[in-house]
Amino acid sequence: MLVFPNAKINIGLNIVEKRPDGFHNIESCFYPVGWKDALEITTITAFSVEFDGIAIPGDQSDNICVRAYKLIAEEYPLPPVKIHLLKAIPIGAGLGGGSADAAFAIKALNDLFELEISFEKQLSYARRLGSDCAFFILNQPAYCFGKGDQFERIDIGLAGKWIVLVNPGIHISTIEAYAGVVPKPSGSDLREVLRLPVSEWNGIVKNDFEATLFEKYPLLEEIKAELYKQGAAYASMSGSGSTIFGIFDQEKDLVEVFERYKVWQGALQ
Repeated sequence: MLVFPNAKINIGLNIVEKRPDGFHNIESCFYPVGWKDALEITTITAFSVEFDGIAIPGDQSDNICVRAYKLIAEEYPLPPVKIHLLKAIPIGAGLGGGSADAAFAIKALNDLFELEISFEKQLSYARRLGSDCAFFILNQPAYCFGKGDQFERIDIGLAGKWIVLVNPGIHISTIEAYAGVVPKPSGSDLREVLRLPVSEWNGIVKNDFEATLFEKYPLLEEIKAELYKQGAAYASMSGSGSTIFGIFDQEKDLVEVFERYKVWQGALQ
């Protein structure tokens, strides 16, 4: 079975408070975008894993897709499989690529072996694998809160708008990103703010990681400024990573403008 795990962006990201378990409560809008990996799962006589594309750090046997398989196999009789992942979504980029891979692995295993795992149970598996994995089970625009694993549907009317994502290749770990953040309650309801026209979001819809990470990595702020210069209605850093995105009212080709970096651009759905 071949599936294509897609990335997401964060539209607004408020770090509200630190939790007793060491995680942070956040408020954000997660929105799926078309930058995709390719994940193939097939039956085989002996379990195996193969990765291509962008190098994935760490032990292959502990990859999040493997952990998804093992988690389901604790409750369902799964045969050995071959997991082949072609990695295209940048890592440490704030795009949720690893979380998407895990969630799509859960869904693919469920479909491939006709396990009939309920939607709620798929969410439960996903939450055990990572804070934002659950989002990719439904994979539709959502207002996310808690650790990023609780969500509700949101309609912010971006269908048909054009997005450009620029990743300069800087890997920012979650630990590094949170080290510079002082949690604080947000002064407004993000869901209400996102009802405003996109052109009014600048200065209101904020990512709390930008303040410290832009100081540490000035290139990120330069990319954001260039997106506005190119006519973006709104631009921001996504998540806690190094990808900057710009939302445009009309199609825009900025590959040559950002030729030194990885760029994905396309229409929002």
